[in-house]
This record gives sequence, C-alpha cells and structure tokens, in this order.
Amino acid sequence: MSGLLRAVARASPYRDLKRDWRDVYAARLAVTDLVVLVAVVLAVQVNWLGLDSRLVGSVVDNGDLVVGYSVVSLIVVAGWMAVLRIYDTRADRVIGLGSQEYKLVVNASVRLFGLLSIAAYLLKVDLARGYILIAFPVGTVCVLLARWFWRQWLSGQRRNGKYSSTVLLVGSEASASHLALELLRAPSAGYRVVGACVPTGMIGGQLPGTEVPVCGSVSNVLEALEATGADTVVVTSSEELSPRRVRELSWSLEPGRQHLVVAPGLTGLGGPRIHTRPVAGLPLIHVETPRYEGSKSVAKRIFDIVVSSVLIVLASPVLALIAITVNLSSDGPILFRQRRVGINGSTFEMLKFRSMDSDAESRLDELQLIQREAGNDVLFKMKDDPRVTGVGRFLRRYSLDELPQLFNVLLGSMSLVGPRPPLEHEVELYETHVHRRFLVKPGITGLWQVSGRSSLSWEDSVRLDLYYVENWSMTGDVVILYRTIRAIVRPTGAY
Repeated sequence: MSGLLRAVARASPYRDLKRDWRDVYAARLAVTDLVVLVAVVLAVQVNWLGLDSRLVGSVVDNGDLVVGYSVVSLIVVAGWMAVLRIYDTRADRVIGLGSQEYKLVVNASVRLFGLLSIAAYLLKVDLARGYILIAFPVGTVCVLLARWFWRQWLSGQRRNGKYSSTVLLVGSEASASHLALELLRAPSAGYRVVGACVPTGMIGGQLPGTEVPVCGSVSNVLEALEATGADTVVVTSSEELSPRRVRELSWSLEPGRQHLVVAPGLTGLGGPRIHTRPVAGLPLIHVETPRYEGSKSVAKRIFDIVVSSVLIVLASPVLALIAITVNLSSDGPILFRQRRVGINGSTFEMLKFRSMDSDAESRLDELQLIQREAGNDVLFKMKDDPRVTGVGRFLRRYSLDELPQLFNVLLGSMSLVGPRPPLEHEVELYETHVHRRFLVKPGITGLWQVSGRSSLSWEDSVRLDLYYVENWSMTGDVVILYRTIRAIVRPTGAY
C-alpha cells in the first residue's frame, strides 16, 4: 500500500508547492499596509499641519507635554499596524474570499480611533481634529483598496493552483465527491483537493465525476497526508469517523503546518447566516432561517424605486434612440410583451425591446427540435437563433433590449436584482426545490447573469438563483449590480 501511495504522491501536481505561502502572503500584506499608512498619515500631516508642527498638551495637571506631530504620526502608524495584526486581518482563513477581511480592517481601524481619542482625553492632549478626522477614514479606505488589489492578484494565482491550501478529503465517497466538485467551482477560495480517503480505499482510483485520486481508506489518513503533501484535512461526513476518531486525528496533525476542517452537510449558505457556538465541547452550527419581509424588504423596494427612476431619466435618450432603431429596422411592435412568473407564483407582463422577428413565437416549436447546448432543456437558449434580427443581436449582446424592464421595477412586478423570471411552461418542468425562486421578486439581473449568462448549464443557473434567494442582502445586490456593469462591458455568454 505504501508503494501505491508514493506513486500517487509523485503524480500529484501540488506535491512541490511551498507550504509557507500563508506567511509569504501575510508579509506582503504587512509591507503594503505599512507603506500605505505611512504615505496617508504623513500626507495628511503635511497638508493639514505642516511637517514641523508641534503638539502642546498636558500629561498631568502640573506638567506640559510638547512633542512634534511627526512623533504622533509614528505612534498612529505603529498602533494601526499593531491592531491590524491583533485582529488577524492577514490570517489565511479570511483572505481571498468573502467580506470578513474587509470587516476586520474596518473594525480594527475604528477601535484604534476610539483608543486614541480616549488616550488624548485622559492625558489632556489637544489633538488637531482635522488631522484625526481625515487620517483615519482616508487611511482605512486606502488599506481596503490595497487589500482589494492584492485579492485580485491572489485570485489569479489560485486559479493557477498556487497560494492555496492543499486538501485531503476524508469521508464517504458521495460526500467527498460533492465537496470536491463544489471546491472546484470556486478556485479563488484557496482550497485545492489533492486526494481523498474513502471507505472503499481503492488506491489508484478516482472520486466519481472528478480527477481526485483515492489515497486509501479513512483508517490511513496520516499515510495519505505524507504521501500527497496535503496541509489540510477536510472531514466531509461523520458516519465513517467516530467523534473520538476525529479528535485523535486532530491531535495527530502537526501544529501550525497541518489543519483540520469539518465540513457540515450544508451547501448554498452565505456566511452571515452561519454562526458557530461551542456548547459543552460541541461546535454547534446555528443556521438562521432566511426572511423575506420586514425592514430589509422595504429597503430593497425603496432602493428599486429610487435607482430605476434615476436610470429611466438618465437613459431616456438611449431608450428613444433604440425605439426608433427597432421600429425602422424590421416590421413589428417596438416592445415585446411576454407573460412571466414572478413572486409567489403570480404572473406579470415583462417588457423588452423587440429583438426578434414578429413571428418568433410561432417558430419556437420547430426550433425546439434542434440540438442546442447541453443543460438548456428547460431554459430555451440558442447561440445562433435565426429569429433574432441584426439590430436585436446587438441589443442582446449588450443587454440593451432589457432596458424597458426598468418600468417593471418601478411599478413593482420586478426588482433590479433577483432570479430570472421564467415562462409559465418552464415552471411546469421545475423540480419541487426550484420553486423557492419565487420567494423573492424576479430581477433584471441576478447572480447567474453575472456568472456566465447563457453559457451556464440549467443546473448551475438554478444553483446560483437558489443561493441568491437563500442569502440575499442589500450589500449583495450592490455587488451584483457592479458585476452586471462589468458583464455588459465584456459580454461573455450573451446571445
């Protein structure tokens, strides 16, 4: 068995990756943070106070303190670097994905501002308010911007298999295969699966549907770790491993170099809904039930009304130009009206600029027989649909045909962001779980539209829509709108 494991290790493309990537990346972040903070604080001091300005205050009731603001700036920078370190803003568990890294940076900066204000008050030091009120917000924004640039670089490295944790999956064959596929969808998360230990333990085989090699059974995890060079063990199911066995496995890992992750049987959940609470030595995971009413729903509606109204006003010249172009380019109405299914299964009339010939609907049945892209059996899409006009092809490429849906948003039948509104005959083909899409209003854009558009399979489209329904937030909507602008500029998968 050991010979076969060594063969698997030699075949693993991740065996020779550096294991200190966390320290290397954290050091680069630290250097960047230092450069950014020194530049910001010094620039604020020079522009607001001058380089040689003095600070006069009282440390005690009978003593004066006279120091240069350059010393204060050094203290601020040193304190800022310290709190960024104390709050683990460069820890590998928060970098690269999600908002936790940014939240920690903001929290650390706010707390430093509070501590500095308290210290100045207690020591009776009269700090210039403009110096503080400008340095902290500008410094925080610049650090966040630098972190964002580093994250873009890190995502590119991770897509090439670098700067990632090398993972050994341990559990049932089904759960290990599922988790391997999910991690493969998100390379920017920084987990690269290099092997698996499953009950069958057929070394030399692969997990179903993947290229992940099987490195033995769940009883020889340590040998598989050594053979593959993995630095992270992910337990995907507990049926094969008793609580005592998992605890012993955690004890056997090398501290600081090897890590243990336990993956619950939950997928499609956003971070804000998940809370871990240790109770009697048990790491209980609390999952909040999504809510679709209340203040969040009101805020979303107000946001839709304000933004759609502004966009309609700003885009009115474009709307008029497109309407004239569609009218002159081919016979038929300017607007295409189609009945779609919206929130709670109700129907509404969705508006679009007509991008097809006027007899497009009557020709649909004959096109249904033509071989199309895999995965589009429910959602009808053709890359070269013969019904699309020349002008319509241009409008579809840049999503200009969907601009009239802003009026649907303003009137309340749609939202700016949400799942795609389906046709009634498409709903008849839905599996039961897909009907959860109707818990929120359909949107002009959504998570699947900014993740590949028509090039996605039906399963991927459903997965992304359901993820949005389960985890929607105003912040998430703003991010999707930003990504929509990028998708329109670079229209991959639009037809």
